[in-house]
Parts: sequence; structure tokens; C-alpha cells
Amino acid sequence: MDHPPERSLSRGQAVVLAAAAVPMVAFGALGALGTYTNITSVFHRSATALGVVAAGEGATLVLALVLVGLTMLGQSAPATVRVGLWTLPAVASATGAAVAQSVTEAVVFAVTPMAMCVSAEGMGLLARRIVVYRTGVDAEAQRRNAAVMQRLAYHRARAANHPDEKARKASEVESWELAKKVGTGDALLGAHLVDVQRERMTAGADAALAGMFALPVTAPAVDVTTPEAGDTQPPRPTIVEDAAPQGVTAPVTVEDTQVTPPTEAVPADPVTAATQPVTPPVTLEEIAAVAGVSTPAIGEPLSDAQLVVVLRHLRYSDDPPLSYRQAVTAFREAGFVGGEQRVRKAWGTLMSHEESDA
Repeated sequence: MDHPPERSLSRGQAVVLAAAAVPMVAFGALGALGTYTNITSVFHRSATALGVVAAGEGATLVLALVLVGLTMLGQSAPATVRVGLWTLPAVASATGAAVAQSVTEAVVFAVTPMAMCVSAEGMGLLARRIVVYRTGVDAEAQRRNAAVMQRLAYHRARAANHPDEKARKASEVESWELAKKVGTGDALLGAHLVDVQRERMTAGADAALAGMFALPVTAPAVDVTTPEAGDTQPPRPTIVEDAAPQGVTAPVTVEDTQVTPPTEAVPADPVTAATQPVTPPVTLEEIAAVAGVSTPAIGEPLSDAQLVVVLRHLRYSDDPPLSYRQAVTAFREAGFVGGEQRVRKAWGTLMSHEESDA
């Protein structure tokens, strides 16, 4: 999967982010100072208070710097670092509540170390978002998705091949639970999915507009004559030039040649019926001649005009005329070559011609 090009922070963005980071550091320092003051008021020894602050807020600050450093390098933080960011301030809070001499002091002593915890998490989140913005890579989301996919692969294999039926059922259920977590929090995956859907919508809109605004295919009219008795040659189209002002031949569209299925007159007299002429169907070659294009060949790439000719021939090869799905099925079964989008576009052109004629 291609990643977007790396972007740089603008001057305004850098100033705002720096301004947001300063309060985080300041409040974390104030929390450490508050813990130091609280412990000193109980034990009256600075060394003891400094030890509590170092074990709580100090260790939390170290883990926060590790988290920020790994994030800026585009790497995910180990689970121990994330757990420590909450565990160490919690230990400091429990220590403060234990040494307090009243309930009020216990509440105050327990809340004070949490300032460092929130500051560390805020700094880590801010650094992560900066990296994602600049590089387009979210290492933390990739780590989570990789872990989910690894577990999903294991449970799918276990559900398919484990000898114990209960284990197979348990893995089947777990697989569906894990499937809900795939891609969670991955902004890059969401952006790529949006791009895919945007391309599909663009292609659909293009096909619809092409069917609405396509130009008609024009060609001179032909007069299809029935072969004489004993003539073994197929009927050939004859160009008919209508009278027009100043010797200009009027153009005739493909729709002027209506393709109809073979029909036979059935008079009451059997002798007359035997001699009644039958209207021959218009062939593909004749429609192609009307359109002024070469006869479409099976298995060869067709032009847009040839696609319209083939679809028109197939549509009126039966009575009633074929629908789009039926015509496409006949198109594929006959061996003609054409992409789905081009075939749909040609069908839209054919339908627009029929509506204009109607």
C-alpha cells in the first residue's frame, strides 16, 4: 500500500502545537511539586518526599519521554510503556492516600499525581498525531492491526483443522469477534477505502452521463432488397439517396433501419400461403453498412459504433426486443469482445436514440 508523500508543518501549526505542549509540561511539573509538598507535610523529610516523587511522577516522565521518542521515530510503543504511564501515577496516588492523616488529605494526595499521568498521555498523543500528519503512517494502529490479524489467522486455522469440535466452535466465534476489530483506528485504511469508493462513483457517473449526452451514429440509408428466385447470393444493401436541396444527401440514422424478426403472412388459402413472400431479417452486416462501419468480428476489439451496431442487432433478434441483461448475455455468448463499461455506454446510446425516435 502506497503511503502519501511526507508533509511538513506550517509555521502556524508548529506554534499552536508548541503552545499546547507547554501547559502539559507545566501541569505535570505542578503535580510533581504538589506530591512533594504533600509527602513533606507528613514525613517532614525532603529526601523521602523526593523519593516518592521520583518513583511516581519522575518515572512517569521517563516513560513519557520514551513514548514521545519512539513515536517521533515512527515506531510503536511497547505495552510495558503504556501500562507504566498509568500504573506509576496510580502507585503514587495510593501512596499519598495511605500516608494521609484524614479523609480530605487522602483525596487530595491521591488526585495530585494524576496530573503527570494526563500530561504524559497528552504529550504522547500529540507526538503521534504529528507523525501521522507528516508521514501518513500510524505505527500504533499498524501494531494493533497486525496483532489482530495474527490472532485472526490463528483462530481461522484452528476453527478449520483442530481435532476438538469445541475448540473449533470457540475459534469460529472468536474469529468473528476479531473481524470487528480489523482496521479500527487506521486512518490511512479509511482514506484508501474512500478513494476506492470515489473512483467507483466517478465511473458510474461517467457512464450515466455518457449515455445521456452521447452523439447519434449517422450513416446513409439503405434499401434491403429480397433476392430473386434462384439467386444464391445473400441480399446486399443498396444506398438510397433521398432528394434534398442542392444535391445534398440527407443523413439517416441507424434507427431508420428497424430490425424485425422473421414474419410470414398466413392467408386463408393454403395455395396462396405457399407462394406468399417472407420478409427476411436484417443481418448484422446490413446494420453495419447502415452505420458506415466495418462488420463487427467475433473475438476482436470493437469500436464504440460497432458496439452500438451489435447491441442493436441482438436487441431486435427476438420479439419482444431483448432487455439490457438479455442483450449482454447474448453478446457474451456470441463471443463478442467489449468491456462492461463500454457495453453499458453503448447501450445508453442505443436507448437514447430509441427515445428520440419515439
